[in-house]
Amino acid sequence: MKTAMNRARIMKALIIEDNPYMLDLLALQLELMGFGIISANNGKEGVEKAIKEKPCLIFMDIMMPGMDGREATRKIRSNPETQYIPIIVATALFRDSDLRSCVEAGCNDYLVKPFTMKQLLGKIKEFIPPSNVTIH
Repeated sequence: MKTAMNRARIMKALIIEDNPYMLDLLALQLELMGFGIISANNGKEGVEKAIKEKPCLIFMDIMMPGMDGREATRKIRSNPETQYIPIIVATALFRDSDLRSCVEAGCNDYLVKPFTMKQLLGKIKEFIPPSNVTIH
Protein backbone atom coordinates (compact mmCIF):
# COMPACT_ATOMS: atom_id res chain seq x y z
CA MET A 1 0.00 0.00 0.00
CA LYS A 2 1.39 3.40 -0.98
CA THR A 3 1.63 6.04 1.69
CA ALA A 4 1.58 9.79 1.14
CA MET A 5 5.34 9.68 1.58
CA ASN A 6 5.75 7.18 -1.26
CA ARG A 7 3.52 9.23 -3.58
CA ALA A 8 5.55 12.33 -2.80
CA ARG A 9 8.81 10.53 -3.61
CA ILE A 10 7.46 9.79 -7.08
CA MET A 11 6.81 13.47 -7.81
CA LYS A 12 9.57 15.16 -9.78
CA ALA A 13 10.61 18.79 -9.54
CA LEU A 14 12.84 20.42 -12.16
CA ILE A 15 15.21 23.12 -10.96
CA ILE A 16 16.62 25.38 -13.69
CA GLU A 17 19.39 27.36 -11.99
CA ASP A 18 22.89 28.37 -13.09
CA ASN A 19 24.24 29.05 -9.57
CA PRO A 20 25.46 25.69 -8.20
CA TYR A 21 25.05 26.77 -4.56
CA MET A 22 21.45 27.89 -5.07
CA LEU A 23 20.74 24.73 -7.07
CA ASP A 24 22.08 22.54 -4.25
CA LEU A 25 20.17 24.48 -1.58
CA LEU A 26 16.87 24.33 -3.44
CA ALA A 27 17.40 20.65 -4.31
CA LEU A 28 18.03 19.82 -0.65
CA GLN A 29 14.89 21.67 0.47
CA LEU A 30 12.76 19.95 -2.17
CA GLU A 31 14.23 16.52 -1.37
CA LEU A 32 13.27 17.07 2.28
CA MET A 33 9.71 17.61 1.05
CA GLY A 34 9.80 14.29 -0.80
CA PHE A 35 10.47 15.39 -4.39
CA GLY A 36 12.72 13.62 -6.85
CA ILE A 37 15.05 16.24 -8.31
CA ILE A 38 15.90 16.94 -11.92
CA SER A 39 18.32 19.81 -12.52
CA ALA A 40 19.43 21.95 -15.41
CA ASN A 41 22.19 24.56 -15.44
CA ASN A 42 20.70 26.83 -18.11
CA GLY A 43 17.48 27.64 -19.91
CA LYS A 44 18.12 25.52 -23.01
CA GLU A 45 18.89 22.42 -20.95
CA GLY A 46 15.90 23.18 -18.74
CA VAL A 47 13.48 23.28 -21.66
CA GLU A 48 14.86 19.97 -22.96
CA LYS A 49 14.54 18.30 -19.54
CA ALA A 50 11.03 19.69 -19.00
CA ILE A 51 9.90 18.12 -22.30
CA LYS A 52 11.68 14.81 -21.63
CA GLU A 53 10.88 14.38 -17.90
CA LYS A 54 7.52 16.20 -17.56
CA PRO A 55 7.99 17.13 -13.88
CA CYS A 56 5.03 18.12 -11.72
CA LEU A 57 6.69 21.44 -10.83
CA ILE A 58 9.45 23.68 -12.24
CA PHE A 59 11.61 26.18 -10.36
CA MET A 60 13.07 28.72 -12.76
CA ASP A 61 15.91 31.17 -12.30
CA ILE A 62 15.55 34.26 -14.47
CA MET A 63 19.05 35.64 -14.89
CA MET A 64 21.01 32.95 -16.72
CA PRO A 65 23.48 33.20 -19.59
CA GLY A 66 22.25 32.25 -23.05
CA MET A 67 18.56 31.53 -22.76
CA ASP A 68 17.20 33.36 -19.72
CA GLY A 69 14.32 32.14 -17.59
CA ARG A 70 11.67 34.21 -19.37
CA GLU A 71 12.56 32.74 -22.76
CA ALA A 72 12.79 29.22 -21.29
CA THR A 73 9.33 29.70 -19.73
CA ARG A 74 7.85 30.83 -23.06
CA LYS A 75 9.31 27.73 -24.76
CA ILE A 76 7.93 25.42 -22.06
CA ARG A 77 4.52 27.08 -22.36
CA SER A 78 4.54 26.75 -26.17
CA ASN A 79 4.89 22.94 -26.00
CA PRO A 80 1.55 21.10 -25.61
CA GLU A 81 3.22 18.44 -23.42
CA THR A 82 4.57 20.94 -20.88
CA GLN A 83 2.31 23.98 -21.16
CA TYR A 84 0.40 23.31 -17.93
CA ILE A 85 3.33 22.45 -15.62
CA PRO A 86 3.41 25.02 -12.80
CA ILE A 87 6.50 27.24 -13.01
CA ILE A 88 7.68 29.13 -9.94
CA VAL A 89 10.40 31.72 -10.44
CA ALA A 90 13.14 31.77 -7.81
CA THR A 91 14.89 35.08 -8.45
CA ALA A 92 16.96 37.85 -6.90
CA LEU A 93 14.94 40.35 -8.95
CA PHE A 94 12.48 42.18 -6.74
CA ARG A 95 11.18 45.20 -8.65
CA ASP A 96 7.49 44.97 -9.53
CA SER A 97 8.26 45.38 -13.24
CA ASP A 98 10.74 42.46 -13.15
CA LEU A 99 8.31 40.19 -11.32
CA ARG A 100 5.44 41.21 -13.60
CA SER A 101 7.56 40.34 -16.66
CA CYS A 102 8.07 36.84 -15.24
CA VAL A 103 4.32 36.34 -14.90
CA GLU A 104 3.76 37.81 -18.38
CA ALA A 105 6.26 35.26 -19.77
CA GLY A 106 4.09 32.47 -18.33
CA CYS A 107 5.37 31.81 -14.81
CA ASN A 108 2.66 30.96 -12.30
CA ASP A 109 4.26 32.65 -9.30
CA TYR A 110 7.59 33.73 -7.84
CA LEU A 111 9.81 33.64 -4.76
CA VAL A 112 12.36 36.39 -4.18
CA LYS A 113 15.76 35.12 -3.04
CA PRO A 114 16.59 34.61 -0.27
CA PHE A 115 13.42 32.84 0.84
CA THR A 116 12.61 30.61 3.78
CA MET A 117 11.61 26.96 3.80
CA LYS A 118 8.17 28.07 5.01
CA GLN A 119 7.76 30.44 2.04
CA LEU A 120 8.89 27.70 -0.35
CA LEU A 121 6.46 25.19 1.13
CA GLY A 122 3.65 27.74 0.94
CA LYS A 123 4.21 28.30 -2.77
CA ILE A 124 4.47 24.58 -3.50
CA LYS A 125 1.20 23.87 -1.70
CA GLU A 126 -0.55 26.30 -4.04
CA PHE A 127 0.18 23.91 -6.92
CA ILE A 128 0.64 20.46 -5.36
CA PRO A 129 -1.92 18.84 -3.03
CA PRO A 130 -0.72 19.38 0.56
CA SER A 131 -1.16 15.67 1.36
CA ASN A 132 1.67 14.93 -1.12
CA VAL A 133 4.17 17.39 0.36
CA THR A 134 5.81 16.85 3.74
CA ILE A 135 8.84 18.19 5.55
CA HIS A 136 11.22 15.69 7.10
